[in-house]
Amino acid sequence: MKNRLKAPLKQWIKFAVVALIIILFAVWLWNFWVLLLLPVAFDLYITKFVKWDWWKKIKNPHLRTVFEWGDAIIFALVAVYFINLYLFQNYKIPSSSLEKTLLVGDHLFVSKVAYGPRTPVTPLSFPLVQHTFPIINTKSYIESVQWKSRRLAGLGEVQRNDIVVFNFPAGDTVALNKQAADYEGLCYEAGRAALPAFDSIFPAWKIREMSFNEGRKILKENPEIYGKIIYRPVDRRENYVKRCVGLPGDTLEIREREIFIDGKKQPRPAGVQNYCEIVSSQALTQTIYDNLEISRENYANALKGIDSANDYHYVIPLTLQNQADLRRVPFIKSVTELTAQGEQTTFPAGYNPKWTVDNYGPIYIPKAGATVKISVENLPLYERIIRNYEGNKLEVKDDKVFVNDKETNSYTFRMNYYWMMGDNRHNSADSRSWGFVPEDHIVGKPIFVWLSLNPDKGLFSGGIRWNRFFKYAGK
Repeated sequence: MKNRLKAPLKQWIKFAVVALIIILFAVWLWNFWVLLLLPVAFDLYITKFVKWDWWKKIKNPHLRTVFEWGDAIIFALVAVYFINLYLFQNYKIPSSSLEKTLLVGDHLFVSKVAYGPRTPVTPLSFPLVQHTFPIINTKSYIESVQWKSRRLAGLGEVQRNDIVVFNFPAGDTVALNKQAADYEGLCYEAGRAALPAFDSIFPAWKIREMSFNEGRKILKENPEIYGKIIYRPVDRRENYVKRCVGLPGDTLEIREREIFIDGKKQPRPAGVQNYCEIVSSQALTQTIYDNLEISRENYANALKGIDSANDYHYVIPLTLQNQADLRRVPFIKSVTELTAQGEQTTFPAGYNPKWTVDNYGPIYIPKAGATVKISVENLPLYERIIRNYEGNKLEVKDDKVFVNDKETNSYTFRMNYYWMMGDNRHNSADSRSWGFVPEDHIVGKPIFVWLSLNPDKGLFSGGIRWNRFFKYAGK
């Protein structure tokens, strides 16, 4: 044994560094089972009772190469798993909901330490795959093993106007053929369309309840349209990235596209844009679109026609700065912000037909420990919180609310909640569509763009946005 302890100084230094990391990690996790790795590390670097590198003595060079590659792959997968779980992850912007702040094709370095990483709910999962293996279309995690998640100490808390990555809160139940849609929204729309008009017979909350019940039946009975209905744990739900515009305890209202918090108008972040009508005496050129960083998704159908005065009419999402820049162009006659067009289902579905994405609320954003009055009329605002996010039994009997089989007219929240919105305000599925984001759904904070690829251009013809490399993405 004494001879085994006579390891070179270099080995002792390596062990000391690894031991310190293990101890700090155990304290951070507050899970001292992690300290069982210390004797493993001691044997790996010092005593070497276990022949960890036994495969290096295999005489067959081909077999030795196979084990060498296997050893490297296993080490890489374990390292990536822990880095991705506790430190940072890569995230790609898939849609234009945050233009101009973040563009389609931006690849983000997302810090999980910023708000504190979560311990996993589904620890047995394949790294770098959120929930489904591509091509083979099977789950990338084992659902039978689930842990209770908690958040570790981080560098700070979510602040107003932070850009935040989070798990889709309405993604607990998913119709596989309609994964981009909110399941409850699908149920409401399908059920409301199937039921006759009961507006003059039943109150709004009762119509809403009947629509949901009918819609759930329709989705279940039509798998060829909606696909299989499945459940996903919190950490396996889709990752979304939006701007946090409402904090726990805020009362939020939107009036004519402007956000008010507790009655005070909030300044628009520079990247926020709304659809605008542009009247121009000549056609807009591709150069103008490029200068405005308008994606093909938004300019493909921008031209709405030419009037009798031969003026061109366009509808394009623009920031306040874009609007000011265009007004200085000699052939631009006017730039006018528009009200959101078309019918839009707002959260909670069927609750208030007067609410739109431009005129919404007021709505209280729950704070841990706060108590609100609840009734059958306002229950739709908080029923997902009570039932889905905080795990209570919730029922309505004879127009009365029962939580965990007890009649009640109030509810005290156990978690903090946030209100998230995209900067492309007229082209963003966000809290106005699916509601509050619970604190246990927060993933992390984007720090910078490490790669940006323009999907509208070829790789060697402007497809790489060099000017966005290492651009700060947190605000």
